[in-house]
This record gives sequence, structure tokens and C-alpha cells, in this order.
Amino acid sequence: MADVGDEGSAVSEPLDLVRLLIDEVVCVKLRGDRELKGRLHAYDSHCNLVLGDVEETIYVVDDEDDDDEIKAHCEQEIRDVVCDSVVLISPQSRSH
Repeated sequence: MADVGDEGSAVSEPLDLVRLLIDEVVCVKLRGDRELKGRLHAYDSHCNLVLGDVEETIYVVDDEDDDDEIKAHCEQEIRDVVCDSVVLISPQSRSH
């Protein structure tokens, strides 16, 4: 067990790391070549997520020309993310 400071920040299992990201901007990689960036509002023990101010990026590769990757963007005010599609949750990089 690791301890990150005060008792409210103790990390004893992987989902505790997600708890530390509440109200932070996160990057969520999904199945199907999709990626979400938004503010994490809530999650549950199954890793279902609720994100706000979401920007979704869909990566599409052209079959005829493998070098061309097309990005489609979509913005939503709030988004529920079902746990089956989540591959990775990461804090947004703070270095710009």
C-alpha cells in the first residue's frame, strides 16, 4: 500500500488513482480508435465514467493509403462512458 499524503489521498488499489483525478482534465483512450479529453466528474467501481466539456477524437485510417490518418472531432457538454470501451485513463499533460 502506498500513501500519497493525507488520509483522503491514500492509494491502495488502482481505482484510487482515478479518484485523485476527479475534477481534473483527463485523456481517455477507448476501443475503436477513439479518444476523449474532458473533465472527470464521476466514476464507479466498474470504471463507468462521466466526463464534462468533452472533446472526442476519432482516428480513421484510409485503406487505400495507409499513411493517411483522418481525425474527426466532436465536442459535447457531458458524456457518459461505458466501462467496456475504456482502455486507458490518463491525466492531461500539464506541460504546454
